[in-house]
Amino acid sequence: MKLIFFDIDGTIIDDEKKEMSQSTKEAIEQARKNGHICVINSGRTWKMVKGQVTKFTEFDGYVLGCGTMVTYQGQVLLHESFSEAFSRRIIEALDRYKIDAVLEGAENNFKDSPQRIHYEKARGFMAGFEGMNFGSFEEAPGHFDKFYAYVEDPQSIRAFSEEFSQELSVVDREQGFYEIMPKGISKATGMQFLAQKLGISMEDTVAVGDSSNDIPMLECAHTSIAMGNGVKAVLEMADYVTTDVTQDGIRNALKWLGVI
Repeated sequence: MKLIFFDIDGTIIDDEKKEMSQSTKEAIEQARKNGHICVINSGRTWKMVKGQVTKFTEFDGYVLGCGTMVTYQGQVLLHESFSEAFSRRIIEALDRYKIDAVLEGAENNFKDSPQRIHYEKARGFMAGFEGMNFGSFEEAPGHFDKFYAYVEDPQSIRAFSEEFSQELSVVDREQGFYEIMPKGISKATGMQFLAQKLGISMEDTVAVGDSSNDIPMLECAHTSIAMGNGVKAVLEMADYVTTDVTQDGIRNALKWLGVI
């Protein structure tokens, strides 16, 4: 039995069409029928995943928010949220350093006043949150697990990172975007936690991804599979490179793995 972790965008879902192909859906369902455990491993929180992934097919579990939440068969096994007091420290610092951010929780997302976000310049940043309702920063303390930041001045995020160097991990997602989460928590720690809870050896773990933020997950798994459309760094470090997400990449990967 294999414990297989999948990224979402560019891995099981086509980035352009925002859809899961029939071959991907059938391959995942067949792997589950064959007794293997299929799990989503994403930087997204449950708020962003539910309805967007589950409308295509079901998964056995979810590692979400870069490891801040782990669920299995509908049961929440782990959920790490910032405390109310620490949340207020974060929000105060974001304002002080003039950093635009979306605070992400399992059930709600929060953002500052619309006037603060430079929508034209941060269009790519906000695209992933289209169609969602947001709470205000005043409602956020104690209710978010991680956050995305957008900055025009790199010095601002450097100063923020230094202030919270013992408590937060700040990951550069390029073009002024940063993903920020509790220190010591990642896609990899979420994988390890779930494997331990299920009593599954890490030697039976597999990870499938395409982008640079999947590298910790791919490094953690015993077997790493890169999508053909993946970035160069992922293609170079993977144990196996399958075809593109639009060219039956998941089906071919699971066939190579021998689970379907």
